Amino acid sequence: AAAHLAHVRVDRETGEIELLGYAIAQDVGRALNPALVEGQMRGGVAQSIGWALFEQLVHDDGGRLLTGSFLDYAIPTAERVPDIDTLIVEVPAPDGPYGAKGIGEAPVIPGPAAIANAVAAGAGIRLRELPMTPARVWRALQHERGGQTSV
Repeated sequence: AAAHLAHVRVDRETGEIELLGYAIAQDVGRALNPALVEGQMRGGVAQSIGWALFEQLVHDDGGRLLTGSFLDYAIPTAERVPDIDTLIVEVPAPDGPYGAKGIGEAPVIPGPAAIANAVAAGAGIRLRELPMTPARVWRALQHERGGQTSV
């Protein structure tokens, strides 16, 4: 189990979401190597930030992938990933080796929801499509203000 908390700033003029901080608490069973566990947690969060804000497969009308390289497929860069506070929760697993649990997948899944919840709390808009690009956020803000743009 994992819990995520995101702190964001939403630019209402551009729709840009800036991550100001991030915290994750995760039950890892027994942390056999705490430094490795924290690295896995931080890496999973960075991947979830990519899913939430940047990564998108775009195809043309013929089905050809247009975002097939890192020149076209945006991933979070170091300046886009905030400091990540980690809290290792140790509840030894009876079936894991020495009480350990798998830790690589759990930090990836809740991230987009945590970021979307932070945007909803701060900007008053509920985004339901990933990635939460500036254009999508801007359209949602316009819709919330009563503008003509649909979400």
